[in-house]
Amino acid sequence: MLQIKNLSKKFVSKTILHDISCEIPTGTIGVFLGSSGTGKSTLLRIIAGLQDRDTGTLLLNDNPLQSSDVGMVFQHFNLFENLTVLGNITFGLCKGRTRMPLAQAQTVAYDLLERYGLKEFATKFPDELSGGQKQRLAILRTIAQKPAIICFDEPTSALDPLLKQYVARALMDLSRLGYTIIIATHDIQLVEQLPCTIFLMHAGAIIQSTSSIEFMKHPDNFPEIKKFMYHQSEM
Repeated sequence: MLQIKNLSKKFVSKTILHDISCEIPTGTIGVFLGSSGTGKSTLLRIIAGLQDRDTGTLLLNDNPLQSSDVGMVFQHFNLFENLTVLGNITFGLCKGRTRMPLAQAQTVAYDLLERYGLKEFATKFPDELSGGQKQRLAILRTIAQKPAIICFDEPTSALDPLLKQYVARALMDLSRLGYTIIIATHDIQLVEQLPCTIFLMHAGAIIQSTSSIEFMKHPDNFPEIKKFMYHQSEM
C-alpha cells in the first residue's frame, strides 16, 4: 500500500500542495482529478522522486518510498528521439539502476515489444510512431524497470475517444498485473471507464474522495465530485 501523509509543497510563497494525505492499496488505481493548476502533476513528480517535498511522509508497505519503486509516464512521453524503439527500452536497463548487460536488456525489450504489439517497430524512431504507439513505448520503457508504482500524468491528453478506450484498458491490465497505478487527469471520460479511487483536488488540497463504484451508485453523496464531473461533461 502507498501511504501519503501530510504532504505539502511551496514554490517561494505560493502553496502548491497543502497537507495531502491518502492511501492507495497495492494493485489498484488512484486518480487525482482536477482542473489544471490544482497541483496534480506536482504531486505525481514528488511521488516519483523527481521533485522534493517540503513536509510529509511517503510510505510503501510501511517502508519509506524509494524513487526506484516508482516509474513515471509523462504527458508528452519524453522518449529519446535519437534512439530506436528498442534503444528507448534498453538504454534505461543498461544505464539505470539495473546495469543490465546489453544482450540481456535486448532480450527483455524484445519480449515486452512482442507482448504489447510493437516488435515490428523495434528499429523505428519515435517520430515514426503514432501517438498511441508512442504511449505504448513510454509504458514499456517504464515497466521494464519493474517498479511497484506507475504514475501517469494526463495519459489521455489530445487522444481521440478510441485511443482513450485503449488507454483505459491498458491501465486496468497493469493494475491486474499487480502494479499500483496513479493518474493525474482532468479527463472525466477516462475516470468513468476505470475502477478506481477518485481524489478530487482543488487549490492544492484533496477536497473529496471516494471509489468510482460508490460515486456511480450514489453521486449525490459526493457533491464536489459530482459538480466537477458534470461541469466537465458540459464543456
